Amino acid sequence: MNLKGWTLTDRAHVTYTFRNLRLAGHQSVKVHTGKGRDTNRDVYQDRRDYAWDNHAGTATLRDHHHRTIDAKSWRHR
Repeated sequence: MNLKGWTLTDRAHVTYTFRNLRLAGHQSVKVHTGKGRDTNRDVYQDRRDYAWDNHAGTATLRDHHHRTIDAKSWRHR
């Protein structure tokens, strides 16, 4: 699966757009807030501030057609 053009968005509508990233079946990728060099296992948003905090949040994954593929919400307990 090529994630090129897919997006990951937070509640404040800050969006990370995946570049040319191919995932094999059952493979995963970690999306980091900070700066770093993208690999096939880790990608970096190159942000100084956290996109998601420990209090509450929602991350929404959309494909290149802007269809919602998945969303994850959480609250700090």
